[in-house]
Amino acid sequence: MASQPNRSDRTSEHHSRQTRIAEMRRADKARDRRNKAMAITVSTVIVAGLVGFGAWVMIDQREAQQREEQAAETARKTPVDGEQTWDAKTLGRNHVETPVKYEMTPPVGGDHSPRWMNCNGDVYKNPLPEVNAVHSLEHGAVWVTYGEKAAKGDVDKLAETVGKTPYTLMSPVKEQSGAIMLSAWGKQLTVEKADDPRVAQFFTKYVQGPQTPEPGAACTNGLAEK
Repeated sequence: MASQPNRSDRTSEHHSRQTRIAEMRRADKARDRRNKAMAITVSTVIVAGLVGFGAWVMIDQREAQQREEQAAETARKTPVDGEQTWDAKTLGRNHVETPVKYEMTPPVGGDHSPRWMNCNGDVYKNPLPEVNAVHSLEHGAVWVTYGEKAAKGDVDKLAETVGKTPYTLMSPVKEQSGAIMLSAWGKQLTVEKADDPRVAQFFTKYVQGPQTPEPGAACTNGLAEK
């Protein structure tokens, strides 16, 4: 007949089991603390990285904006190579209802109709009445015109640029001498290609530029293409 464990043995076994449970709980708590510490460390590194990246992006964007502003300021101060200039004091500004004969094609100023052509990035498929387009120049618009020598790709590229630029308009002028011509009040530039860097400079310099007789005047609510 097997002997029964005595009370002392049972007490020792119970104590041993309780000890193992306590050790397991301590190990679990230690592991939890390590995991939490690791998670906090990783989170801190990630947050620091994101903050650093965000700061870098903001600095990069600010520097890019500053470079653009400096480039624009340089473009405004630098004469446009090859442009023609007329003395604004000699260009009439009377509103007339009769035809006007201009000394240059396209005209860059002079007496004109009381109604302006819409010039809020308007691209016209047909020739415009000069007397109305000149009024748009008086309001600070840049008028882009093209002749038969202009390539379709260049015309399309210019139309895209004009379409997203307030105070500009575009139309064909068959009689003009150059493939592509840009006109502002008293200013004119002839180029062969749309990607000529002087095109961007002309826009920067003369869209609502210092040559404008009536800065801030409307380029909407005028005449539109029929």
